[in-house]
Amino acid sequence: MLPRVRASTALASSRSHTFKAFYATIRSLRQPPPDPDDIPPSDNDFIMSILRANPSLRDTRSYLASFGPRPKPPPSAPSADIALPSVSLTPESIPVALEHPKPSPVLASILDPVVKRTALVKVQGPFTDVQLDSIARGLVYLEKLGLVSVIVVENDTLARGDQDERSALAEETMRIVTTLEKQGGRARPVLGAVVRLGPKPGDEEAADPDLEYPEAHTFPSDLVAIRSALRAGEIPVIPPFALDSFCRSVRIDANDVLGALARGMAEAAGLDNSQSDPTADGVPSADVDLTPLRLMIINREGGVPSYARSGYPHLLINLASEYSHIHDTFHEPWHNSNPTALSNLALARMCLAYMPPTSSAVMVSHRSPSSLIANLITNKPALSSSLPHALLQGNRRLTAHTPTLLRRGLPIRVLRTINDIDRPKMNALLEQSFGRTLDQKAFYQRLEQTLDFVIIAGDYVGAAIVTNEPCEGSPVPISYLDKFAVLPSHQGDGTVDFLWVALHDESYGLGHPFSANPNGGKGGVGEGRDLVWRSRANNPVNKWYFERSSGHVRMGSWVLFWCDAEKRLRLEQAARAHAGMSYVEKWEEGRLAQWGDAVQKIPSVWQ
Repeated sequence: MLPRVRASTALASSRSHTFKAFYATIRSLRQPPPDPDDIPPSDNDFIMSILRANPSLRDTRSYLASFGPRPKPPPSAPSADIALPSVSLTPESIPVALEHPKPSPVLASILDPVVKRTALVKVQGPFTDVQLDSIARGLVYLEKLGLVSVIVVENDTLARGDQDERSALAEETMRIVTTLEKQGGRARPVLGAVVRLGPKPGDEEAADPDLEYPEAHTFPSDLVAIRSALRAGEIPVIPPFALDSFCRSVRIDANDVLGALARGMAEAAGLDNSQSDPTADGVPSADVDLTPLRLMIINREGGVPSYARSGYPHLLINLASEYSHIHDTFHEPWHNSNPTALSNLALARMCLAYMPPTSSAVMVSHRSPSSLIANLITNKPALSSSLPHALLQGNRRLTAHTPTLLRRGLPIRVLRTINDIDRPKMNALLEQSFGRTLDQKAFYQRLEQTLDFVIIAGDYVGAAIVTNEPCEGSPVPISYLDKFAVLPSHQGDGTVDFLWVALHDESYGLGHPFSANPNGGKGGVGEGRDLVWRSRANNPVNKWYFERSSGHVRMGSWVLFWCDAEKRLRLEQAARAHAGMSYVEKWEEGRLAQWGDAVQKIPSVWQ
């Protein structure tokens, strides 16, 4: 028995050690290492962050267009006006080249696979060490993808005018630098002021009433410290200091520093491009493009709360048309829960006015650092704002910490009569969007009889045309989406979502408080109607339609889509209490056959 007891004891001990080793392994996977000072971020975490972004083919192409190797310009041919001397060379007379050969463009693109671009980042603390580690890890990942951060530090708990505010901000700056380096990045504190207090000289004469100016400015010569850090591969970290008229360094609002940098860096990049040599042999430059492509506001509260999402954040904001409306619908309790939401909204509006049209801003909580990578690659919100409202409300990805994406955007307006349509611009939009020639006479003759409304985005960069089509067996015509078009140059910049949200608010979403967006239409007042449209079965856009429709049915080479009136669905569900709705309600019987018959009778307007 003794050998058996010993064997059993040894086996139990072995199992105990195995379990402890397994537990230790699992615990080490769930927790950060105890001493990560010299350990860079895991490559596996970096790769998983990219995969979670789930970029589409268009997203990937857009990212590579900004950060991929730039094509080599074609060599310039010698001028025909210059007579070249004819020289006969023998192999013995050819001199030996003593200079070092230049690296090939292919080799250079492999060694330096991305073009470095810049992002303005507001780190709005205070943050704990663990929170700051998470933020720094995300910023280091972004640098690997080619987006180098220019960080401006802010501390909400440090009141203006405190005796030790300068030393406290300097310590916070150094703390962020140390954390970035602990995560494997390289950072440099820029403790001297890089902006000047007050408006830029000349702004009074050339002031644009539609443009918000920061209370600070900067000149290209003031950006030397930032350029030096970027050229050395370091992330500049800047406290919110500015030089006043007496050349004293004083603390100012971090938003004014960011606004001045957005303007100054864009202007400096413009000067760089005008003075650069286009014949650079295709080798990536050691310099960094100062034009800010992203504005990132990292705080503790997350995005801007929305009245349409029960206080959860806005997903995508069109600043050109929604800015005032967000202020008007900002509930009083949110001033306590999200005290800096409106000031950060103003910051995004100010900075994006100076940044390229394709740029975006993101307001994100420290709890969502991985969303920064998704925003860089896709330049889209975490969830599309044009998805059905019920689907968004029940989506577990929509939380209080979901980031808010902000774009400069476009004004949205609704036209009710055909005489209000600018026909040349509409023709150009439709033909470029569909790649076909419009039969203008037949198209506008039909609209004169059936037009309900037209939604226009910007200066005819997008349009949604809705008509009233007669339907046999029904006294009420069907609401038909005749055309939905966006210029190719604006596909992927948020215009599609802006347009569809306005379409929702004017048709099947009408009657709900969250449809009262300022698009020049009915403001959410009225009764919603079912919206019907058709699309070719092989249309690549159908996947997008599937996600936004209530249902669809195949009709030969066509697919019929529809969106149910949301207000009627809400009333029906309330009338049936907790019983839910059946698969086919009485008001649904026969409507697909009626819709299919009406839609098939609509003639084509293409030549």
